[in-house]
Amino acid sequence: MHLQVYNPDSITLPTFISNNKPKRECYMPNKPSTLLGHPKGLFLLFGTELWERFSYYAMRAILVLYLTDQTINGGMGWTTAEALNLYGIYTGLVYITPLIGGWLADNFIGQRKSLIIGGALMAIGQFILAMPNHILPLESISVFYLGLAFIIVGNGLFKPNVSSMVGDLYEKGDNRRDGAFTIFYMGINIGALLAGVITGIVTGDMGWKAGFATAGIGMVLSLVIQLTLAQRYLGDIGKVPAAHRALNKNNSKNKQTLTKIEVDRLKVIMIMGLFVVVFWAGFEQAGGLMNIFSQQYTDRMVGNFEVPAAWFQSLNPFFIIALAPIMAAIWIKMGPKEPGSPVKFAIALFFLAIGFLCMVGAVHQQGGDLNVKTSMMWLVGAYFFHTLGELCLSPIGLSMVTKLAPLRLASLMMGVWFGFNAISNYVAGLIGSHVGSLGAMQIFAGIAITATIAGGILLICSGTLIKWMHGAESSNSIDNEQEEQLTPTKA
Repeated sequence: MHLQVYNPDSITLPTFISNNKPKRECYMPNKPSTLLGHPKGLFLLFGTELWERFSYYAMRAILVLYLTDQTINGGMGWTTAEALNLYGIYTGLVYITPLIGGWLADNFIGQRKSLIIGGALMAIGQFILAMPNHILPLESISVFYLGLAFIIVGNGLFKPNVSSMVGDLYEKGDNRRDGAFTIFYMGINIGALLAGVITGIVTGDMGWKAGFATAGIGMVLSLVIQLTLAQRYLGDIGKVPAAHRALNKNNSKNKQTLTKIEVDRLKVIMIMGLFVVVFWAGFEQAGGLMNIFSQQYTDRMVGNFEVPAAWFQSLNPFFIIALAPIMAAIWIKMGPKEPGSPVKFAIALFFLAIGFLCMVGAVHQQGGDLNVKTSMMWLVGAYFFHTLGELCLSPIGLSMVTKLAPLRLASLMMGVWFGFNAISNYVAGLIGSHVGSLGAMQIFAGIAITATIAGGILLICSGTLIKWMHGAESSNSIDNEQEEQLTPTKA
């Protein structure tokens, strides 16, 4: 029988005392160090991810514009179709490569090294894109593809591991975890908000190459934060590959099979991923149909000033920055009454449906006359409810994966989770492509109905899904020692 010694004011992992078994390894910093009730390591990872996301979104914001701009202006002179095709391939690879990066981190190089290597590759890629033409002994198109390749590979190594490390800061059953991922998610959106504003100014004054250089500088800042402060605030977290840590925990027995509990938990991740596809396929209309609606059919005049349509794209990160601390505090305040992840996902789908009901209201205001401009408050309301849904789903999903994935598969499953986003973006494009034949009213209403039905199904299934979690979201979570006693199944 193990006795757990745990100081609630400390952020170190508990020590297990046994007469004949070694103590559990401690991966946390030795000295208690908290800020706003969370380990300071959370805010270190917050800053790391903020500047990495700044780099990513800065480059993404100008990629298509750079490709389609005339060569006389420093662009590539591609057609819109060519640029969008490349953009689709690029974003797809960005979401798929974390599968490989997560597997490498889990089994060979560890999360911390993977993060540093990935960040360095992304910085190199951004600066390759920023180089004046003919600096390298390659054709300009080859240099461009080389830069993209560095960014894609680097992203695969970086993205799944920084999220997994956030989960490692917290004990099983610690109800601060969902709030922590909500705070972490706020960092992502601060980076996205800054990227659009700063890159827009820089490229307007200094050209496209300066925009890529700005993205590279952002990535360098992320690396500097990680290299200089990680040891102090993360201790040994992420240094040892997860598979090796799992081996040590199981008394050096190589566990190549999955227990029944692990299989059940993996089933939850995969099933919840299907509902994630429904959510993001609707949510991603923000950059497509809703963006077009704001440009062509929305009254954007405030007095004598016309609000740029692009500004509506900033509503989502603005609302996230404003609402994320509130949502994080709500989850902590609820304590034992906090709903499980399946219920939060259902709530997210209902918020998505409410947001699209706002868009239905906007189309209804037109009365079938496409020359009528609708109130911009419909769009503001839609983005507000969509953001509430995002906060109930995206950071909660990241947190859930860290709770449910077996230790030796933690980063790999985080990569799988990001893979669902790739599917979502493809489905979102298919939906948007039918606006000409179906019309905006049918698409907005269809998404609202689909989200409502999906949310209802998820609520009905939530009891079973929570059962399959085997207490992963409670302080009574079954630990690895108990899992060893269950009959394993083939992986």
